[in-house]
Amino acid sequence: MFTAFSTALSALTADSEAINVVGNNLANLNTTGYKDVSVSFHDIVSQALGSGLGSTQVGFGVGKPITLSQFTQGALQATSGPLDAAIQGNGFFVVNGPNNATQFTRDGTFQVNSSGDLIDASGETVQGWNSVNGVLNSNGALTNIVVPVGTISAPVATTSTSMSLNLDASGATGDTFSQSLTVYDSLGVSHQVTTTFTKDATIGQWDYSISVPDADVANPPYAPVTGSITFDSNGVLLTPAPTDPPIAIPITGLADGASDLNINWSLYKGTTPTVTQFAQPSALSAETQNGSAAVQLSTVAIGTGGQVLADYTDGSQQVVGQLALAEISNPSTLTAVGDNDYQISGATSAPAIGTASTGGRGTIVAGSLESSTVDIATEFTNLIVFQRAYEANAKVITTADQMSQDTIALKT
Repeated sequence: MFTAFSTALSALTADSEAINVVGNNLANLNTTGYKDVSVSFHDIVSQALGSGLGSTQVGFGVGKPITLSQFTQGALQATSGPLDAAIQGNGFFVVNGPNNATQFTRDGTFQVNSSGDLIDASGETVQGWNSVNGVLNSNGALTNIVVPVGTISAPVATTSTSMSLNLDASGATGDTFSQSLTVYDSLGVSHQVTTTFTKDATIGQWDYSISVPDADVANPPYAPVTGSITFDSNGVLLTPAPTDPPIAIPITGLADGASDLNINWSLYKGTTPTVTQFAQPSALSAETQNGSAAVQLSTVAIGTGGQVLADYTDGSQQVVGQLALAEISNPSTLTAVGDNDYQISGATSAPAIGTASTGGRGTIVAGSLESSTVDIATEFTNLIVFQRAYEANAKVITTADQMSQDTIALKT
């Protein structure tokens, strides 16, 4: 009879723990990246009474419940946060927790702190790889992702240019067509390079003269770069040939003290000419140059795939980092440490860290967050079941107590 007390008491304890778990699940109904925790019960070893086939086994109740986080995919919700990210599929973001402990999370609510570090909602630094001199090496060691907040991107001097244009084949000898192109020196100062084409008396030939304003050079006047280009009877560029070197445009002795410019003007894209001569008005269709002025960082965002992208005031964009993802084959063994973070336990397999969409890792969806996997209907159902179980076992204790009182009364 006294076994009934301890058996029912173990059930009351187990049901209380289960109700605590349900309460925690419901409390985290709206927690980003939270994974629903289920409760697993197990019995305690039975006592055998008698021997042989007719023996009686009486259990000693229920053990302390085992909790298991269910790492199922949560729904992805689009947000307006440029640094928000969600994982579709397997994997965890890697963060550097207290005492430099490596932790893992599914919560992609990221922001940038005053030092430029990318951090999660609890202030822990997000791990990945930084771009060094424009090169991103995701095979190196993990490090804090640092965003160049408030920095100025150094200017890039122009070294190559290209123009896609047509020169009017029906024009008269002496007709001209001019086109200016903005280039940049090593200080980021812009210069206008003007190319003037003049139709030569020779059929299919145009002479060119390339110049910059005299005010741009310390010792004016600037000596123009001159030469000729020719076309065949089909209006296709004949000379220079695709195998010839690009036309060199040296601009030396700049008045602003910048380094000399040495620009190559390419008339081909691969082996396809970018300049034609057809019976259409002379006109430019496209132009390119590889230089840029000094620009400031305007915004930072996470792109799909986990790239950290920096947008600059000139409209350019640069990859400055890459988020790391960790694949853990048995995530249910992870230990929750709060703030939506997990740590590995003694039973956890070694995390495999790499980039998204590789090695079984899921994809990173930019501008989204993963919702909690808690289902309110399921939790309410579990709450009712655990409550009924608690009431039933409380009734066992009441019954056992009454039987004890009746047994004691037999002696009187």
